[in-house]
Amino acid sequence: MDHAAALAAFDRQLRNVVRPTLDGGTFERVGPVIRCLSVHPDGWSGVEWCDLDESNADEVITEQVKYFTERGRQFEWKYYAYDQPADLPDRLRAAGLQPGEEEALMVADVAEVPEIPAPKGIRLVDVSDEDGLRQVKAVHDAVFGGDHGPMIDSMRQRLPAGAVGPVLALAGDEPVCAARVDFHADTDFASLWGGGTLPEWRGKGIYRAMVSHRARLAKDRGHRYLRTDALPTSRPILEKLGFVRLTATVPYTRP
Repeated sequence: MDHAAALAAFDRQLRNVVRPTLDGGTFERVGPVIRCLSVHPDGWSGVEWCDLDESNADEVITEQVKYFTERGRQFEWKYYAYDQPADLPDRLRAAGLQPGEEEALMVADVAEVPEIPAPKGIRLVDVSDEDGLRQVKAVHDAVFGGDHGPMIDSMRQRLPAGAVGPVLALAGDEPVCAARVDFHADTDFASLWGGGTLPEWRGKGIYRAMVSHRARLAKDRGHRYLRTDALPTSRPILEKLGFVRLTATVPYTRP
């Protein structure tokens, strides 16, 4: 895989583009930024892409802080390590935004992800009905905490169009891991999200099998690349499956 070409395609096809949101919100290009305002107070709102320099960065950051604050929304500035100017992180902190944990933007060629069967006693199920969505929510609530109702609402809306592929790992009838793959129409990319496994079922190879399964789903849809934002805990597993780190990404948030 050509790393530079993959990163350029990611920026062109997924970041520097105004597209429908996953929950009915609004993406819009406003001068040198692309921002999103979710229809749900707890949905994702923030700045997805920017093209700034030293002459306009502080002014634009101030404008975006004002925009989201006036609407009473917590928001995220999605910073990537190649964004300009070079001191953008310092400018974001000066405006009151706090950095979260650094993640790695990781991408794999779907054709190079190995096929890995589910561990013995585990079966992987593609979710297509309300009962499956309920189980996905139960796993995510248990693993990550909070209420994942808005996420499930978004999946429910997108399932009929085939824009999302939720997957469950079941031990008998018990859901022990849940994840999804988003299929980005008219792009080379599908995206991995979730991958939450109940603590007592970790370390058994379920996550690896879930990644491999979703790679096959993406390949069947004609996508070339599979991307995900990986924390340090999952990065070694993904690297063994053919993923490479293209850059770092950090969420800067303001309550």
